[in-house]
Amino acid sequence: MEGRSSTTGLVTLLLCILTFSVSINSKVAEVDFIRANQSLEDGSTIVSAGGHFELGFSIVGRSTNRYLGIWYKKIPPRTIVWIANRETPLNTTSGLLKLNSNGNLVILNASDSVVWSSKSLTSAKGPVTSVIMQLLDSGNLVVRDETDSDPENYLWQSFDIPGSAHLPGCKLGWNLETGLERYFSSWKSVDDPSPGDYTLRIDRNGFPQVILRKSSAIQFRSGPWNGVRFSGTPDLKSNPVFKFGFVSNDKELYYHYELHNKSVYSVIILNTLGYNQLWTWIEKAQIWQLNLGRQVDYCDSYALCGAFGNCNIEKSPICQCLDGFEPKVRKKWEVADWSSGCVRKVQMSCTDGDGFVLHPGLKLPDTQHSWFDRNMSLDECKRVCLKNCSCTAYANTDIRGSGSGCLLWFDELIDIRKFNENGQDLYVRRASSKFRASVLAKKKKIKVRYITIPILTATMILGVSLWLIWKKKQRLQVTRLNFENNGRNGDIDEDLELPLFELRTLANATNGFSTNSKLGEGGFGPVYKGMLDDGKEIAVKRLSKESRQGVKEFKNEVLCIAQLQHRNLVKLLGCCIQEGERILVYEYMPNKSLDSFIFDINQSNALGWPTRCNIINGIARGLLYLHRDSRLRIIHRDLKASNVLLDHEMNPKISDFGTARICGETDAGTNTTRVVGTYGYMSPEYATDGLFSVKSDVFSFGVLLIEIVSGKRNKNFTHMDHNHNLLGHAWRTYINGDLFELVDEAIAQSSQEHQFEIFRAIQIGLLCVQQYPADRPTMATVVLMLTSGISLPRPKQPGFFIERQLYQGKSSASFNYLSDTTMVPR
Repeated sequence: MEGRSSTTGLVTLLLCILTFSVSINSKVAEVDFIRANQSLEDGSTIVSAGGHFELGFSIVGRSTNRYLGIWYKKIPPRTIVWIANRETPLNTTSGLLKLNSNGNLVILNASDSVVWSSKSLTSAKGPVTSVIMQLLDSGNLVVRDETDSDPENYLWQSFDIPGSAHLPGCKLGWNLETGLERYFSSWKSVDDPSPGDYTLRIDRNGFPQVILRKSSAIQFRSGPWNGVRFSGTPDLKSNPVFKFGFVSNDKELYYHYELHNKSVYSVIILNTLGYNQLWTWIEKAQIWQLNLGRQVDYCDSYALCGAFGNCNIEKSPICQCLDGFEPKVRKKWEVADWSSGCVRKVQMSCTDGDGFVLHPGLKLPDTQHSWFDRNMSLDECKRVCLKNCSCTAYANTDIRGSGSGCLLWFDELIDIRKFNENGQDLYVRRASSKFRASVLAKKKKIKVRYITIPILTATMILGVSLWLIWKKKQRLQVTRLNFENNGRNGDIDEDLELPLFELRTLANATNGFSTNSKLGEGGFGPVYKGMLDDGKEIAVKRLSKESRQGVKEFKNEVLCIAQLQHRNLVKLLGCCIQEGERILVYEYMPNKSLDSFIFDINQSNALGWPTRCNIINGIARGLLYLHRDSRLRIIHRDLKASNVLLDHEMNPKISDFGTARICGETDAGTNTTRVVGTYGYMSPEYATDGLFSVKSDVFSFGVLLIEIVSGKRNKNFTHMDHNHNLLGHAWRTYINGDLFELVDEAIAQSSQEHQFEIFRAIQIGLLCVQQYPADRPTMATVVLMLTSGISLPRPKQPGFFIERQLYQGKSSASFNYLSDTTMVPR
């Protein structure tokens, strides 16, 4: 008996050791659960039953802090999909996860103080000793009764408090019975998983929709769910890999997605830049591949076109007023500022019988202030809208079959965009044709009345006006300059309205064009700082009389820039053509030119990465305006750091249009026998063959982008290890996977926080400077790549790659690393 008792005791001891081994060393036995009063130490992990997910303590990025997280077990780059103590990291490796006697998960630090708790919402039905914590193959960490595996009865689950990652099966939305909201929040940075600026939530105001916010400001809106997809995400549809769904009933309101094939690894990440992207792991290539991403283009920016404006990325300009509406502030629309939106041409009469105009293929307007009834027909919906004078539009809530449900809008319609396919029908209210005709007739009568003003009075006014013009023509007035085109700049030969300055005024403003007032000098002549009598600071560009090309450049610059207005183009205030002088007057830029910062050791420290990023984006938007959105299509031909000026807030403004060329809307480019510009920024086809196009400006932009990131000039760049120019050096660091070598030391410290943005900018720069124009992106695509998280193609060798023998590195390292870096948080 004594021997049997000893054997039984030994077996019992061994079972106890195995049961508690998870708190000692995860390599002894991989289990997917722990029981009440058991713990998990830092250095040990538990693994889900199928081996898909692993739970343990880990560091994040380059941080030394310790976090309790869940990551994919079988994927080499550790991709963290959930973190418990996001806001309360541990600074030692003595952390402990414990399922305590109350059935709560707690994380304890070295002094056994609680730094995080799960705070279960429900109580266990049985004894606490029967409660377990289990890591499921879905990536969900749950606390449940060991005898009850029904998800509805979980005491607690990590899917109820998701972080930045949306795993298949996880719900985005509300439990209406308990008031629990499940929403996603970005990390602060790749090294800090605490909640960042961006949140993605289901908005319950009006008809439900998904809204992405930066702090409290709306950045993107999905549009309402129409039974098949969100109306603002036409590419979001079920396929052989994924299926998407939206549940809305008395108990729950949530969006979710599932996998048809459970062996596929997929996750949606709300990254640190505010982009919500769906990634799939490609086992063969060992990379995360981007499948879907929001936001895709300009039109995804919330309320870009203002009230009653319709955004169409295929149009130029991209914002148009809905039928029956016109710009509220036309001057703003002419300079691509659409925020003021549109207003009705004719106000609704309500009692006189308004009608509706069908607008097909749209992302439906913001539904925060809408009303809906899922049981109404479309005809009933129309009648209800007509009865309410405040109702401005209606649509179906469900597009399946012949459509059903009623969705009504009141007051302004915000955040509409046009889709080529998979858009939705919207019926917008407008005044009846009879009422519009009546209003137009009244306007016509008023117009005739004003035309009949006594001719004598008009003659007197005209005479006085002519006398005043003659009397004051030498003072600051708006006059007309007529510059003949001579066939150089397309078909433009027109009068331009431009303020005319008196030479004496400009001489006084610049202290007689003194040396002390000089800001700099180019091939055209000197530029002076001046101050007008009213205290306004100006920059005065005085054409050198020795310059043989000066008159042409002067005329060309006035012709180009006088009709352009954009926040990223320098503003021309006027000119002077007295006494043989040719002078241009610009707004004064207190921070001078970009080259005085990025190429100066002392000044470059003032340009952190956020400022440089803003400058890059501003230059890109300015070029896009020149190439696509301005009334004239303009190729700058001399974009460089010294031609980018900085205002008092370090916002960039493109200047010096002396060598610019105006093309027709359909012109792709042309050639010239007179190559002008600056070597180091010129594209190969322009420098060698005189061929220029919008892609020539793209090349110059790419050079400038790489200069901004590196703080080095492309021209005369040298390196001790090779004979490449700056473009060649950038290409070498890219294919060799060592992009940090290219980054300016002034932003090297911040590069850890903004690593993704900096590396992405370098890749975009290399795409812009590719050898062949056809390979380079347009500026519209460049702006899209800079402002969204769309995947980037692999760049080809840059133009002017000067090296006797191309360095052969392992190109896969950099490219895959960039892909992995995009996949943040991890």
